[in-house]
Amino acid sequence: MRRYSRVIGTVVLAGLLAAAAPSPAVNTQRGGIMGFIAGCCFGVRAAGAYNDGKEIHWREWVMLIPYVNIVFAIWNGVDGANGTTTAELAQRYGSAYY
Repeated sequence: MRRYSRVIGTVVLAGLLAAAAPSPAVNTQRGGIMGFIAGCCFGVRAAGAYNDGKEIHWREWVMLIPYVNIVFAIWNGVDGANGTTTAELAQRYGSAYY
């Protein structure tokens, strides 16, 4: 059984390394480690937007802080419930983010 766990661990590690390999972004100044962090920490929408040239919004950065993030999670939920669109967010916060 121990032999199989090593093989499985090696296959999983190889898969993770292949998945984390940087691929070229649309914007040549984007992607790489920041694109990886954006995807891991903020999700695929934020990673795609970052690679398109947008910045990561400060409300997304604050979501990484334990115990404080609940306030911003509720704030984000209220904005979503109120039907806030990305066009409204771009008008409010600037087109660099949305």
